[in-house]
Order: sequence, then C-alpha cells, then structure tokens
Amino acid sequence: MIVAAAQFAPVAGDIDANVRTTADLIRRAGAEGARVVVLPELALTGYEPTLVHKTPATHLTEDDGRLDPIREACRAVGAAAVVNGPVLTAEGLPPGITSLVLGPDGGLLTRYDKTHLHGFENEVFTAGTADGRFTLDGIRFALATCYDNRFPELAERAAADGCTVYLASSVLSVGNDSFETVYPARARDFGLYVAMANVFGESEEGTCEGHSGVWGPDGQLIADAGPDREGFALAEVG
Repeated sequence: MIVAAAQFAPVAGDIDANVRTTADLIRRAGAEGARVVVLPELALTGYEPTLVHKTPATHLTEDDGRLDPIREACRAVGAAAVVNGPVLTAEGLPPGITSLVLGPDGGLLTRYDKTHLHGFENEVFTAGTADGRFTLDGIRFALATCYDNRFPELAERAAADGCTVYLASSVLSVGNDSFETVYPARARDFGLYVAMANVFGESEEGTCEGHSGVWGPDGQLIADAGPDREGFALAEVG
C-alpha cells in the first residue's frame, strides 16, 4: 500500500479554500497510487486556536456539508483521507482537534480527537479519551496529532494493537526537534511506519517549514515532501 503525507499552507479560517486544496491533494496523491492520504493538524482552518475560539462558524460536524468536496475526491480516486479540524462533540462540548478518517467511499471510517492538548489549546478544545484506529485492505492504522507524539505510550499501544502504520497530523515550527527525536524514534522503537503531515507558512504556531515525511520501521526517513512546496511525500508501507 502507498500512503501520502500531504502538506500545504492553510488559509486562516477559510474552510472552503482549505477544503478545495485538500481535495486537490487527495486527487493528486490518488493519481500517483496513494491509498491513504494524511493531512496536517487543523488543516481545515489553519492552526489558529484564537480564531477558532472566537469564531463558531469554524466549528465542523462529522457530516458537515462543507467537507463534501473531500468526500468526492476520496470516491474519485479510491483513497482514504485523514482530515483534521475543529469538530464538535456529540455531548455539546467545545470541539476536539479532530481527525476524521473518510474512506474510499467517502464515508466516515473513524474519528480521533487529540488526547494531549498543549498550551492555549486547553482553553479552546476538548481533549479526546480514546485511541484512534482503522483498518484498510488488511493493514491496521493508528492516529495521533502533534503533541500526542511526545508520549511514546501511544505508539507502544499502537504496536501492541497490531498496527503497522502510525499517521501523525502535525503543525511543527522551524527548529522543532521532533523531526530528529520524535518521529524516527516512534518508528524505530516500535517497528512502525510513521507518516507525518506538516504545514508550511505562517500560523499562530509561528513559521512552519513543511518536510512532511515517512519513516520506515528502522527509523530511517524514506520520503520527504520538502520545505515549502504544496504536495506530499509518498511511500510504500506494510
């Protein structure tokens, strides 16, 4: 199976524009054989917790019609997509930092809410309480979001649960040490393929510099999308 770790520069608060870009990336990655495409943290709004806090219109639902172009792209190329944004909870609490996994038929495969919120995120979002998992074509996937990856027990549980691929939606600013000390370690220590999607450009996190990538189970980087190009890193996994 081929996975794609996609990257772009989201437009702050513009869900429609970010959905269009996401759908285009899914179509492009699918045309190159990707069966799963993972997008960055809060790619649907940009990493803008303050804006999300002040703007209820940026809050999504699981069946939100604004995501229809993404569902159509998944169906068009037969790929699943991990799309992340502020998605309301069923309990009426503030939104989670949520990965919705849309299957090759456009339907919802699973939902994962970031369990380890960081800084101001704690005032804006609701933390999740459960691990994220899905299976496609016999391969089991685990989900994690940015700061989650600082906690190795998530990857440890993923490996114990039979996962082969660990998908990380992230927003990493220039100089973040995660590229060297976190993602390759999760891969190497637990025998996983790790696919990490990052943004580039400016956001509330600061300046980010892409380098979405895939690490093999030996911890070696096997694909890199580069620093500032809209696109994706492709790698065969499993």
